Amino acid sequence: MTRNRPLGALPVPILAAPMAGGPSTPELVIAVAEAGGFGFLAGGYATVDSLAEQVGRVRARTDRFGVNLFVPNRRPMDADTFRAYAEALVPEAEALGVGIDPEPVDDDDLWTAKLEWLLDHPVPVVSLTFGLPDAAEVAALHAVGTAVLASVTTPEEGRSAAELGVDGLVVQGPGAGGHSAGHDPRRLPSPVDGAELVRRVVDGVGLPVIAAGGVDGPGAIRALLDAGAEAVAIGTLLLRSEEAGTAPAHRRALADPRFEETVVTHCFTGRPARALRNGFIERHGAQAPFAYPAVHHLTRPIRRAAAAAEDPERLHLWAGTGYRSAEERPAGEIVRDLAAALRRG
Repeated sequence: MTRNRPLGALPVPILAAPMAGGPSTPELVIAVAEAGGFGFLAGGYATVDSLAEQVGRVRARTDRFGVNLFVPNRRPMDADTFRAYAEALVPEAEALGVGIDPEPVDDDDLWTAKLEWLLDHPVPVVSLTFGLPDAAEVAALHAVGTAVLASVTTPEEGRSAAELGVDGLVVQGPGAGGHSAGHDPRRLPSPVDGAELVRRVVDGVGLPVIAAGGVDGPGAIRALLDAGAEAVAIGTLLLRSEEAGTAPAHRRALADPRFEETVVTHCFTGRPARALRNGFIERHGAQAPFAYPAVHHLTRPIRRAAAAAEDPERLHLWAGTGYRSAEERPAGEIVRDLAAALRRG
């Protein structure tokens, strides 16, 4: 691992993107690494003990892995608007037999505790999402031998990350499933072609780039590599893989013809995220406040109950624009087939 190649020499230029909340598992990371790629564990929403357990399981099998963390990025919120949204969600909660708390909950996703654990138990790579840490925190990770990647969605965010001394950038295009990595939690992703975005960041920043977002097969991967990325992260393509921890209702929805498109919404967490359009989005997409993580905590009982009831109409069905290409088979096979197609040109 060097500063100019933060992932080292990869046999296959494909990464398993971190997918917080269940889909990313140690088994998924190991499968992708053993197929020649690189895997990321999702530290977001995990406790320190859970993260430690997952890292231990992966470390026993491979050193081609990293950990992703959510960087705290709080913005002021209007408490009255939040409570009005909470009231509007009461019927959703009642339909599932759960309650919701109308008082806003704020936290930093255990940022300091997780960072301290990773400094005490270094991993090869730490990637950062939702914002940027202090330069001293980047330096501390470097001091224990960990390479640092910052997720960005614009060249401007890339330049800000470079000023902190990060080793590389994860450039997330607008077609990505799940949360936008944008540093402004209220900004919707710009409708720019993913390969063009990679070119702009490569030309304007000069750091190694991992591309992500909207990947639906080898053609998309090749376009991103040709644009200057040294590797490409896939997430949605792995959601139906055998090793992913994706909820059953979510798995089925990805292949269900009833779900015809993805949209960017902030109604589930208060932060823009791409998901399959469903009933919850239709009913609440226009009234939700931009208030992450308060809305995430507000809707969590609803989302958990919907997952348990296998109700796709009230579940956050994160999905990128390439969701129809997600296949139900081993992750290693998916990566090896993508790599073989790349070699064939």
